[in-house]
Amino acid sequence: MPMHLYLSAGGTILSAGPTIARLYGKNGLIGLDFFATFEIRRPVGISGPADLARVAGARLIMLPLQTDGLSLRGVALPLAGAGGGMLLNLSFGIGVVEAVAHYRLTDADFAVTDLAMELLYLMEAKAAVTDELRQLNLRLQGARDAAEEQALTDTLTGLRNRRALDMTLDRVIAEGQSFGLMHIDLDYFKAVNDTYGHAAGDHVLREVGQALMSETRKMDTVARVGGDEFVIVFKDLADPGRLSRIADRIVARLSLPISFEDHSCMISASIGISISTDYDPPDPERMLDDADQALYASKKAGRGRAQLHHPAPRGDGDPCLN
Repeated sequence: MPMHLYLSAGGTILSAGPTIARLYGKNGLIGLDFFATFEIRRPVGISGPADLARVAGARLIMLPLQTDGLSLRGVALPLAGAGGGMLLNLSFGIGVVEAVAHYRLTDADFAVTDLAMELLYLMEAKAAVTDELRQLNLRLQGARDAAEEQALTDTLTGLRNRRALDMTLDRVIAEGQSFGLMHIDLDYFKAVNDTYGHAAGDHVLREVGQALMSETRKMDTVARVGGDEFVIVFKDLADPGRLSRIADRIVARLSLPISFEDHSCMISASIGISISTDYDPPDPERMLDDADQALYASKKAGRGRAQLHHPAPRGDGDPCLN
């Protein structure tokens, strides 16, 4: 009984188990007045030996007065032939976890019939399982996020794909953001494929993707929507002059030779631009169609240039391109 207390008829502690004694360190419990050392919370009204004898066999809830709020459970029984002495057998109850951690208790500090250590093993197992489940959920969430990211990414260039573009357009329109839409088509790309092979074409597309990313902001969306077609959404940018200057930089950038093995691949870019503030309300399909019209106007004008699309004034049949 490593948690026992043996009291004299007057309430003096005559013997204490090694585990309960550890709570009091070097000063020990022997010779102390039990009722000045422990407070019995339940049953209420226990303040002396006679009261304790009256509740013999009942469950006690006790608070050691010289410890940090540690609650004990126990039972008191009179000892026959002990001159009115009492034997108390105590346990930590639900506070066993805190007691083990605070006093560094081990299995040797508990009675062989005490299930405290089994309880601790179960709690540790539960904590381990809970942690493993949490780690598994994190891995599953990471795999889900990676799958969603892959579903929105063009595998060749690493840019956004058409699905991601549609989601971006729906979001910026729903949020009421103004934006510019730029449709880019590569000129002479077929000649690169036919002359140097598809490996060269793939290399050119990747280089174009990198060039477009370097000419845009992190908040912009650059998507590959076809074999050699790209669309850029410029969030919070609806100024025609700025969009035209960006388009001119892209045209100049993509007119430079792209090296592949021992070859110089020459392409150019034709660009069409539509702006959300020209529409009330903006419609993604219409804006894409209008940017496409502006793009083909660029091709007809000689390729390697950009055109802005403006909706036709009311009563006019054709849009105005410049």
